[in-house]
Amino acid sequence: MRTLLSTIFLGLAAISLSPARAAVTDCGDAAALVQQAYPKARKSADGASFTLEPRTSIALTLPDTPFGLVCKIWPAHDDLLLVAVPLIDRDQSRDDRHIGDIELLVVDRNSLQVRQRLLQPELMNDDAIAIRDIEFDTGRYELAPKVTAFGLRIDMANNSQPNPFRETDLRLYALDGDALWTVLDGLAVAGFGGEGDTNCAGSFYSSQVSLAMSPASHHGYHDITVVEQMDTDQPSPDKNGECQSHPGKAVKRTYRLRYDGSRYQFPAGLKALEPD
Repeated sequence: MRTLLSTIFLGLAAISLSPARAAVTDCGDAAALVQQAYPKARKSADGASFTLEPRTSIALTLPDTPFGLVCKIWPAHDDLLLVAVPLIDRDQSRDDRHIGDIELLVVDRNSLQVRQRLLQPELMNDDAIAIRDIEFDTGRYELAPKVTAFGLRIDMANNSQPNPFRETDLRLYALDGDALWTVLDGLAVAGFGGEGDTNCAGSFYSSQVSLAMSPASHHGYHDITVVEQMDTDQPSPDKNGECQSHPGKAVKRTYRLRYDGSRYQFPAGLKALEPD
């Protein structure tokens, strides 16, 4: 059973974690970025974080946690830097629970001037299902001839052996002229879960979702084709006590997401776990 679980978890980690770790160095002078974006922020004595009154903490790059600045140069607009700033309520947060928001910044790489910003309330809230990683998704989301989107992926998981759960959520943000707004909110693009006896027997699922732009369009934005693959397994011990995998038939579903003039709508079954 451990082999099966570790294989699936490592597969999800490879998809969800590596780009964010590689992008940490894109922040450059992270302290200068924060001071430019938040002129009233006060730097801590050790220089590792800033404080916004009354109780908001901004940590700089933290290689072993998801609660520091995340930056990525935007390939579609390589003069721009994408920055995700976790804004943590230090009075309500502790090791096993965090309360906070994320503010997204689109920054001029030369001057560090903030061109656009968008606050995303409560995206840093977690507890038993903890935030493991945050990364930018800079795939070619060309919504219209002069409109490009970028994504933010949030990876969450619990520590339960009998009831494991992991999910990667995707949100897309459109940059159209001077405006930045959410066009896709909380699509679950990878997942794993189930129930087992921690030795072998159990019932588990894993899912993967891919996105591709479609030539068709509604309200001026291209449709998005979403392909979901769901796999299941019911491992059990054989007569010799060896754990054997018993995979079910893979199920593949295709959806067409259409922009309704405000956001892309998608089936409830693809909705990400809501923040507490």
